[in-house]
Formats: sequence, C-alpha cells, structure tokens
Amino acid sequence: MKTGALYVRVSTDDQVEYSPDAQIRLGLEYAKKNNIIIPKQFIFQDDGISGRKATNRPAFQELIAMAKSDEHPIDVILVWKFSRFARNQEEAIVYKNLLKKADVDVVSVSEPIPDGFIGELVQRIFEWMDEYYSINLSGEVMRGMTERASRGGYNAAPPLGYKMQDGIPVIVPEQAEIVKKIFTWYVDDKMSFFDIAVKLNTLGYRTKRNGKFQNRTVAYIIRNEFYNGKIIWNRLEHATRNVKDKSEWIVTDGGHDTFISNELFTAAQDRYKATKIPGKKVRPASTYKHWLSGLLVCSACGGRIVRAGKSKSGNTYFQCTAYNHASCNESHLTNENALKPAILEALQKVLDSGTVEYVVHSTNQEEKSESELIENKLNRIGMKEERIKEAYRDGIDTLEEYKANKEILQREREQLTAMLEQYSKKPEDENESILLNKIRSAYDIIKSDNSTDRQKHDALTSVVDKIVYDKKGGALLMYFYIND
Repeated sequence: MKTGALYVRVSTDDQVEYSPDAQIRLGLEYAKKNNIIIPKQFIFQDDGISGRKATNRPAFQELIAMAKSDEHPIDVILVWKFSRFARNQEEAIVYKNLLKKADVDVVSVSEPIPDGFIGELVQRIFEWMDEYYSINLSGEVMRGMTERASRGGYNAAPPLGYKMQDGIPVIVPEQAEIVKKIFTWYVDDKMSFFDIAVKLNTLGYRTKRNGKFQNRTVAYIIRNEFYNGKIIWNRLEHATRNVKDKSEWIVTDGGHDTFISNELFTAAQDRYKATKIPGKKVRPASTYKHWLSGLLVCSACGGRIVRAGKSKSGNTYFQCTAYNHASCNESHLTNENALKPAILEALQKVLDSGTVEYVVHSTNQEEKSESELIENKLNRIGMKEERIKEAYRDGIDTLEEYKANKEILQREREQLTAMLEQYSKKPEDENESILLNKIRSAYDIIKSDNSTDRQKHDALTSVVDKIVYDKKGGALLMYFYIND
C-alpha cells in the first residue's frame, strides 16, 4: 500500500470537466483502485493560476517541499493530467527529476503511460504538447485583446484620474485634479517634468500606486493619449518594454469621459515636441542652473544629486534628491569647490593614459534587445548543462548521450559568445581617438574661467553619461560614452 498526494490546479481557461471537484473525485477513485492512500491533508489545490510558472503556485511549492522532506511522507503524486503538474517543459523535467531523487513518482490518472524508455518518451511528448497549448492559448488571448482594442475596448487599468467601473473607466475627481495641475504647470507655467515631480511630492501628492512622482511619471502623463480620449494598444514589447514602431500600434477612440481639454492636451504635445532633443537624453531646461546639473548620481540609492543652494561666496552645494525627500538614508552633501578639481583630475588621468573605459550607448533598441536575448540564452545553457548531468547520473541518458549533449551545448555557447562580442565590441581606435579629443576639449572648457555654465554642461555631457559620487569613499566614478 502506497501513500500519495493529490495535486489539483484550475486556471481561468479550464472547462467545467476540469473543475477542482472533478479532479479530486477522479484522483481519489484512481487511488482507491490502485491501493494508494491519500490523506485529506495531502490534497493540494491552486485555483485560477497558470501552470507556466511553478514559482507562482503556492500549493505546488508546498507539495514539492513536503515530498522532498526527510520525513518522506509520500510515494506518489497524482494529477488529473500532466498539464496540471506543469505547462512548461523545462520546469516539468526539473521538478520530476527532483521528485525522482526522493523516490516520488508523478502519475496522471487520465494519461496512463508505459514503463521504461517508451514511457519517458511519451511523457516528453505530453509535456511538449502542454507547453505548445499554453503558448498557443497566450497567442489567442493576445489576439482577443487586440480585437477588443480595435473596437474601442479596454485591456488595461486606466491611468491616474480614472478607475474601472463595470468595464468602463470613470473619473476619480481627486486624482483628476492632480492630472489637471500637471498639464497646467507644464503648459502655462512652463515647468519641467523634474520641477513638476518635485512640487507634487512636496505637496504630498502620490501616484496611482501610492508612490512618489518622478520625471518619467510626469512625462508619461503628459504624453498619454488616454487623457485625449484615445486608447492605444500594442505600444510596447511585452518582454522588453521597448516601444514598438508606430505602425504596429492600435489607436482607437475610447468611450470614457475626459477632463483635459483638447486645446490643453495639444499645447502640451507641442511643447514636448519643441523641447525634445532627438537621440539625446532630455534634461529639463530649468535644471541647467549649474554645469553639473543632471549628471551627478548618488552611490547609495542611484538617484540624482541636485543643486541644493548657493553660498554668499558663490559656491554651489549639491545633495541627493532622494535624501531630501526622505527616501535615501545617506547624505551626499557636497559642493562645486570639491567636485570641480576631482572631475578635472579624472579627465586629466584619461588624457594622460590615452585610454578610456566607457559604456557604448546604442540608439538602436532592436540591437539592444538582441544582445540581451543572447545573454539570457547564455545563462540558460548553464541550467541545461545541469539537467543533462542529472539525466546521466539518474540513468536516463547513457554516457555517449551525455557527451553528445554536452558537445551540442558547448557549440551553442561558442556561437552565442561570438555573437555577443559583436554587440559589445569596443569601438575602433579611430573612434577612441575622437572620444579623447572630445574629452580634451571638455577639460579645457571646464577649466576655463571664461566658459559659461551652459558651455561647460554641453561639453561634459558630450562625453560623460553620468558621474557617481561616493561621499563615504571620497570617490567619483565617471561613465564615458560614445553614441554609435
């Protein structure tokens, strides 16, 4: 007589016949016929949860932990179908191997499989079919959402100023007032995104998720067509969050009420287009109060270090903006008289050595995504190597099969590494020489007493992406870049 556990999972796409009660009833019937005892406390259930990610299923994780424990309370796990166990083939293999080491079998009560090699093959086919079904279902959902958007329907939660009610966004008056202030300050008062965010936080206003406002939060609100009565769908890549080409967007008229006039919204877009610099990071014009504005970064929290004031002698002071708003615990108070010599010294060291380490910034989002994809694939090869080792140790694969699989993975690693080097390759000597000339020019401009703050700022930002200031360590870390 064996002791078993029963795992039940239902996601939103399941039909009535796969309800929890049906799965439990059929599982207990199978257990009784096959002399398996399933105590009531050994029935684990995840409701309304996808099988794509095991980490998102609490009951499943509890079951696996129990099965692997030293007490070894069970010999078998019953599921209605293997798709209930996992719809991701990689995860299915990993968890089944873990259970196999603990002498725990996974049995589908509706999908009997033979023993031995043929049984292993059949299981892999089931797992592949389950994963294909899940991916295909995801595509069907995406197509359904696209169709809904093309008809003026809503697929996502509305922005600040609205809430969903009976499937339609309705105005939240207190939130709408915040959005009105943002548009008015931006258009009428000519305030920057930065200044608006600071003012909102100072007044105690919060975002829709109860967080503090940032430059990008304000920019998102200003550019959001939702406030002009439009619905935009398929704007971002789901995995990378990169903006797609506008030809792929779905733009329709929504059925929601608006509280920002068309004139005000249009004026905001006109100002944004007029102040945006193509291919360059946008820094608010009002932050050019000093030649270091927008460049200094706090080493403790990664936030911006901004101008904090000026002494009677003309020395400008800087402080971490997050520290000023109580979200950073480490003060980075410093001043121009301390920073300028350190920056000139850092530039001089680069010029003396004739070499520079820098970050290559690409404006090509597709190329950036490709390199990230290659890095992810390289990381997954290590996981695959561990799995083929386990398969060999557990007797699933022969030594010859293990060697063959290892060679395949090695070739794949070499190919991916070679491809990655093409993306991360340092520019040629000619480009480095151009960068050194720019650094030399920036050094001369910053050092000169005749240069204006704007000239110094433009010179430094032409070669420096950011300057991380570490007050405790008394150090500056300067990040150079080349626009390719």
